[in-house]
Amino acid sequence: MKAPKNLEKYIPDYDPRRFWKKLRRTFRRLGAKAVYYALILYYAMQNPQVSRKDKGIILGALGYFLLPFDIVPDFIPGIGYTDDIAALSFAIYKVWRCITPLVKSEAEEKVYEWFGDVDQSDLIL
Repeated sequence: MKAPKNLEKYIPDYDPRRFWKKLRRTFRRLGAKAVYYALILYYAMQNPQVSRKDKGIILGALGYFLLPFDIVPDFIPGIGYTDDIAALSFAIYKVWRCITPLVKSEAEEKVYEWFGDVDQSDLIL
């Protein structure tokens, strides 16, 4: 599945409260890898050194993630989050230089808090 084009158009759909609410509600269904990707982007966005352009890409991907009805609606069992994961993966690829060791460790810490023991292969970008 390809990431949606022009992720920036989803910026208005991003809200930090909705992000945490959806992540907490769906983290088991999403799995550790998808949650890790979402958290990587969230924590990268907090870095003041990240450019406006890169923050736009991140906000677009997180906004897309929050939409319940997108290319593949989230409620479809087994495939509902594939497009969301594609958007998150695409954003990580585009802003790779913004992902610092600190960002990775913050995301890993939260994944371990929520999932407990996690397969290390799920936390490799």
